[in-house]
This record gives sequence, C-alpha cells and structure tokens, in this order.
Amino acid sequence: MLALDAGNALFKGLADGQDPTAKLRAGLLLEQLGAQGYTAMAVGQRDLVLGVDFLKKKTKGSKLKLLSANLVDAKGQHLFPASVVTTAGGLKVGIVGVSPASPDPKVPAGGTDGSALLPEGVQGQPVQPAVAAEVKRLREKEQVQLVVVLAAVPYVEAVRLAQGADGVDFVVQSHDGRGVGMAQRQGVSTLVPPGERGRQVAKLEVSVEGTSPFTDLSESNRARESQRLVEANIARVSERLKAEKNEDTRRSLQETLASFEARRDALARTAAASGPTGGRTYLLSYVQLGADVASDPGVQQQVERVEPPGSAGH
Repeated sequence: MLALDAGNALFKGLADGQDPTAKLRAGLLLEQLGAQGYTAMAVGQRDLVLGVDFLKKKTKGSKLKLLSANLVDAKGQHLFPASVVTTAGGLKVGIVGVSPASPDPKVPAGGTDGSALLPEGVQGQPVQPAVAAEVKRLREKEQVQLVVVLAAVPYVEAVRLAQGADGVDFVVQSHDGRGVGMAQRQGVSTLVPPGERGRQVAKLEVSVEGTSPFTDLSESNRARESQRLVEANIARVSERLKAEKNEDTRRSLQETLASFEARRDALARTAAASGPTGGRTYLLSYVQLGADVASDPGVQQQVERVEPPGSAGH
C-alpha cells in the first residue's frame, strides 16, 4: 500500500494564519501524516498559509516528503523536491508534486487560468512544463514503472495537465474542495479526486499486468450516470443565466457553466471509451471515516487538545 496526500490539507482557509489553534492543528496533521506512513504530499495553496519555513521545520526528519515541481523562491531556486521514488508491491513508483502557478498579469483576475495567490517570496512556475520535465527524468533516468502526479491545483488546470501528461498514469487533484467523485480518463492519464478533508480516504486498487493504458473496471456506467447529473446542472445554470441581469452574478454563473461543460465533455469521452477486458486496470472507492471506524486513543487525545469535544471544529 502506498499512502499519498494531494495537498491543501493543513488549513481550512487562507485567513487561518493568525489563529493559534489552526497552527497547532496544521502541525498535528503533518506529524500524523508522517507517523501513519504517508510517503508524500503536494504543497497546495492552503498548506502555505504560514509560509515555507513552517512546512520545512515541521517535516524535518519526517518520512513524509513535501513535493512541488514548480514552487521557487525569488531567485528561482526550487523550494521543495519535485518528486520522490519509492517501491510498492514490487513496483517502482515515481511521485511528482505540483502547486498552483502564480497569476499571469495578462489574465484578468478571477479567470480560470488555474493560478492562485501565493505567499510573498514564493512563485509558482507554469504547471505543465514543470511536470513534463520531471516525468521525463523519472521515466528515462529513474526507470520508474508507474507515475503518480499529486496536483494541488484548480480542477481546470488538473484536467489540462492530465490530458497532456505524457508518461503520467494517475493525476490526483486537490484545491477546490470538490469532495468524492469518480476517476476520469483524460487521454492516457486518469484524473482521480481524493477524499475530502479527512472525512473519506480514496482507495485506488491497481493491477499492473501488461503495458496497455489503465482501464477503469466500472467507468462506463458511472460516467453515463454522472453525465446525466451534470447535464441537469448545466440546464439549471443556463436557465438562471438567461434570467440574471447582475453582471457580477452573470460572470460567476458563466464560470460555473464552463466548469460543468468541461466536466460533461470529459464524462462523455469516458463513457464512449471501450478499454480492453484484461491488462492494466484500476478500481476507485472511498473509505468513509465515520463513527464505525475506531479512533486511535493516543491520536484522539492529541486532537482533543487542539479541538476539544463540543468545539466547532471537532
């Protein structure tokens, strides 16, 4: 088993930097990710609330590796390793982390360019070239057999990344708080939504026999059902857009509509695809971490020091 986190795990919002409880919570999360055997985590926008030094200090000596192929300092020096190579189930796996790009001054604020505001002194280089260069190195020099990209970037950017990610098998996305969902094949890569804020854990079971592109064991039926739901959402948003007069609201609805349409088109491609019956396959499911999953007493005690029973965050 290989345990990974796609990032944006440490802070609930970008304004949490002044909250001492939020700082303690972030430190505890990093400590537990390492203690529970997580191999790597991408550095997302919500992980940088207290800056780079906080992350490095809290993971010093930890087995957990924080990754970002595109975050650099003011001098252009990389702030985190781009990737890590490990072995799981006898398979050599390359794991790449990527963070949001810095805003392009040529693109209007609030657009769908996949950028995000980052702390002062931290710059996010363009996502796709950074990932492509690292994946090429892993494939050619490290001779990895499987590549997973932990993409702490907006959904639209993750779709673009997966569609053009030559040599990438799986892209695990976080940033938008989308929650659980279905895996989507984009070209030869598969985009995977992670569990949501520790309430669920995404479980991806992989068979690596052969060399064919990965095939979802149950993707077609799920894609068609999800496509119907998304089309219903498109119809509702379109009706609202026709009646809406406020320009700010119209822009917001147009962005929502564009996101739904991109999702619909991706689902249509997935439903139409017919992969081989054998070869390399995967099956995505979610483990719900509810009351039926027993808590570790020691960890629970640490959690309750930060968020006591009855508090809003408990």
